[in-house]
Amino acid sequence: KADTTYRVFEHGEFYSTHEKDAILAAKHIFKSVSAMKELGRKGVPSVFLSQLNFESLARDLLLVMQYRLEVYRQLPNRKWELAYKGSPGYLNEVEEILFKNVDIAEQTSSAVIAVKYILTGGQSTVGLAFADSRSCELMYAEFSDNDHFSNLESAIIQLGPKECIVQKLLSNMTCNFGLCGYDRNYCTVVIIIKRSRVLITERPKSDFSMKNIDQDLKRLLKTKKKKSDQDEVPVGASWTSDHPLAASSLSSLIHYLELLSKDENFGEFRIRKFDLSQFMKLDSAAYSALNLFPERNTQGIVQHSKPVDSLYGVLNNCQTVQGQRLLTRWIKQPLIDVNHLEERLSVVEAFVEISELRRSLADEHLKKLPDFDRLSKKFHRKKASLQDSYRVYQAIKQLPYICESMEKHAEELESNYNLLREMFIAPIRQLLLDFEKFTEMLDSTLDFKMVERHEYMVKCDFDPELQRLRSKMTEVEEEMEEAFTDAATQLKLEKGKTIKLELAPQFGYVFRVTCKEEKALRQNKRFTTLDTNKAGVRFINSQLQQLSDGYQDLRASYEAQQDAVVTEIMSIACGYAEPMHTLGDVLAKLDVLLSFAQPLGTGSNLIKLDQCRHPCVERQDDVSFIANDVLLKKEEHNFIIVTGPNMGGKSTYIRQVGVAVLMAQIGCFVPCDSVTVTLVDAILARVGAGDCQAQGVSTFMAEMLETSSILRSASANSLIIVDELGRGTSTYDGFGLAWAISRHVALELKSACLFATHFHEMTSLADEVPSAVNYHVTALTSADGNDGTSLTMLYQVRPGSCDRSFGIHVAECVDFPRSVINA
Repeated sequence: KADTTYRVFEHGEFYSTHEKDAILAAKHIFKSVSAMKELGRKGVPSVFLSQLNFESLARDLLLVMQYRLEVYRQLPNRKWELAYKGSPGYLNEVEEILFKNVDIAEQTSSAVIAVKYILTGGQSTVGLAFADSRSCELMYAEFSDNDHFSNLESAIIQLGPKECIVQKLLSNMTCNFGLCGYDRNYCTVVIIIKRSRVLITERPKSDFSMKNIDQDLKRLLKTKKKKSDQDEVPVGASWTSDHPLAASSLSSLIHYLELLSKDENFGEFRIRKFDLSQFMKLDSAAYSALNLFPERNTQGIVQHSKPVDSLYGVLNNCQTVQGQRLLTRWIKQPLIDVNHLEERLSVVEAFVEISELRRSLADEHLKKLPDFDRLSKKFHRKKASLQDSYRVYQAIKQLPYICESMEKHAEELESNYNLLREMFIAPIRQLLLDFEKFTEMLDSTLDFKMVERHEYMVKCDFDPELQRLRSKMTEVEEEMEEAFTDAATQLKLEKGKTIKLELAPQFGYVFRVTCKEEKALRQNKRFTTLDTNKAGVRFINSQLQQLSDGYQDLRASYEAQQDAVVTEIMSIACGYAEPMHTLGDVLAKLDVLLSFAQPLGTGSNLIKLDQCRHPCVERQDDVSFIANDVLLKKEEHNFIIVTGPNMGGKSTYIRQVGVAVLMAQIGCFVPCDSVTVTLVDAILARVGAGDCQAQGVSTFMAEMLETSSILRSASANSLIIVDELGRGTSTYDGFGLAWAISRHVALELKSACLFATHFHEMTSLADEVPSAVNYHVTALTSADGNDGTSLTMLYQVRPGSCDRSFGIHVAECVDFPRSVINA
């Protein structure tokens, strides 16, 4: 098996994993290899996992570390067979395990893409297909690309897949950026996919056959179209012949996800064409340099948990899981349509100006709402329970208050009220009508008295036998209450306060006291202690044990008798899966725009940021951020060269511009006193120095590859951020490349660019190129009384150049030996 495929063997109530997989489990779950045992005469390394440990490991493998998971079960003939499997892009078979006790935000948006390309006349054509089985959404795209596959890289970032399907290599050679003797373009595609932290899965050539694609789509696609699906491809539209590469890729996804093997998928999917040009392009370097999301290590685990470490952490004030999921998508897909941007900004403005409305919606109403995306999928698959129906019922009852909160402020909102009514109030009111029969059904069937005790049962009025069983259960409940009173009296504890009667899943009904009151149980032989934990001590006596067993038997009989009624209720409830999904979309958008309004315009060929701050840096503890102005103006002030000392703030300054522009183009307010931003079609970055040894790419090679990709991808409407260029080779070669590249960007591409450098000769570019200007970060030097000088960073960006990098002063600041400094 592949190293990224993890195998687990099920043994009833526990699981085992072996060899390399056992080592990973021991280190990840038990934090020590001492948890491993050797089995059999050959001493096979093995680890045994409880149900909870297995669920935790499965979540991390699939959602964080991007592994595939296979679970095997033993047959009566003692042979093992594959029971179920999952991958980052295909969670259908493992959803109940992953999300049984937890709600997870961005990771649950599992999606998979497939890629196929051809090379004709030196030009690559890429076919891409996208599938999200959770939302029943299919997309396709076919586009031209350069030899760096820059458009493919942008598409992967915009779509945010967890897994990518590619055609299996004909040989077993290891891809090493074309150095393996295999197809160089294939190697480039593989590197791009891996750089985007997407799991690669190879499939045979036969999966990419488009022989039956039209027939397969007719079975999968909906016949009715929603009003909101304006760009949806009509059923029966023959796009496959015009886009053969995309159709071939989509065919491989249908095979891989086994969409045709389950009747529940038929007539449920929608398909649309994905247009790369509708969003700002981001390359992997910009994605990393702008700190859009928390940094992850090589295993995909988040290294820092502070919100200020990423733009997502700063902006994420969402109250719902679907809101967090949508925020992730919006950050990856900044808009370039000014009308949609203005719409978002107007809503944010309304929530900023009326803080009472913002607080009531976020703190009082949205907090109480469940994850409608996941619930809608459970109802669609007919796996939902009465408890799930009650969660939806509770949320529906909350919706009128959301509408009333906005309607109450209609006068204060003025013109923005019409926008809120169109985007939120009207859709929610319509959905309330759609759910009217659903709420009526639960009102008439669900036993709400039992719900208060977290037991979900049908009212006993539906059947005489149910009434008889309910009557018996009530009698036993009264007897248990009497037993509770007797126990409190015997132990001299206050009933309902220091001693409680509660239902424990593994024991039935038990008494519980706090650890502080445990001494009352000592030497009392009438009671038997069951377990002790942080919540207290649980115990029982013979009377309660007998009553509890009887109650559980009656409850089991009640549930068996009500099964027919529950089946009918859930059959009707499952028909509401689509309105639930629509409601989730509306509430997610409301949640994100409210999040943007928490305390933290467009012009012509201009980026003007007054007193701009970096949103992540200024939120850190003990940081008093020095704000600076930024002006990028086409033709006359469009290429900013920033010089100055190490640690002086150059990197922060140029990166905060990229972050501010991205925030503006997702519809969020920007950390500036005032802002004017022309829409940019891409943010491209070359930042830092790092090699990629596993792929045979040196530091300088990586630098040149990223820069080459920028030169081929950028347009006059792009924003380029360069933090050090040409440092991975000799000074003369490095400066020559930096000069030539800068001149090309300024004169030929005419992109807006911020260029931080320690090549002070670069400042001469301003004498040759009209749009180039020099800025420097300021610092003060003074004698320190120890034959040296001290360096004070001021972090202010001023016009003009700096002719020194103060490297010696920085060495003094970190206490280099004086002999080394003087040498």
